[in-house]
Amino acid sequence: MTDAEPVHVAGLTLRAPLILASGCAGRELAAYTALDAVGAVVTRSITLDPRPGGPTPRVVESPSGLLHSTGWPNPGLEVFCATELPELVRLGARVFVSIVAASLGEYAELARRIGRTPGVSAVEVNLAAPDAAAHGLHDAREPFHVARVVGAVASELPPGVPAIAKLRHDPLHAVEAARSAADAGAAAVVVGNAASGVLPDGRPAGLGGPAIAPLALQQVREVAGALPQLDVVGGGGIRSADDVRRHLAAGARAVQIGTALLHDPRTPSRILEALAPAPSATEGP
Repeated sequence: MTDAEPVHVAGLTLRAPLILASGCAGRELAAYTALDAVGAVVTRSITLDPRPGGPTPRVVESPSGLLHSTGWPNPGLEVFCATELPELVRLGARVFVSIVAASLGEYAELARRIGRTPGVSAVEVNLAAPDAAAHGLHDAREPFHVARVVGAVASELPPGVPAIAKLRHDPLHAVEAARSAADAGAAAVVVGNAASGVLPDGRPAGLGGPAIAPLALQQVREVAGALPQLDVVGGGGIRSADDVRRHLAAGARAVQIGTALLHDPRTPSRILEALAPAPSATEGP
């Protein structure tokens, strides 16, 4: 597979502008995509203690997207650091650990412990889920909530391990939330992300996939235009190299891909191949 151009995000040099989103990729994806070829792999969201996840069904397909309400199943911090993290590092992935918590104190403890764990390049603060409160987790609906959480995390991370704020889908307050995150210490923000929806049984859920692609692109354009010094990562409905190029043209430094992996786990390889620069006329075969 030909390499795409490297990019700089949150003070880090990434191999490519394509990042595998939280909850949609892990070590099992290595059978289809070389994890050392993408920019980074964001882990599933990790909590201090193990969580079994929410009731089923957790994922429901809609005509143009995917509804999800997983409840953040994960083995907890200690087991994750002993099992999943070392395997991702062994596979050559640049690892961004996603964290989610019920309180500011839990966010701070997660950051303090994860930030000093070998193999961790960045910490992604997951503030994007529309159903956080339904699962007993901290719900950062307002920009000042975002600032408090990001501040609690950033203050505990060592130099060289940046905090990246993954913001909720919010057409009205996207710029304000991103500015609050940056002021509180975030080195980058992820915007677009899942929109609010409901599962057929009425439970709150997030809607991702092609249905939100135009809305996500608009938020990238607004945030990058208003805050040109802040590194913006786009996400929402990415399926092709053209989708990536649109986000980069709108001001994103990189792009996260999520639901497309569930449809076809080879999607990142195809996108990276298409993003690779064409060989110069003087290059040999």
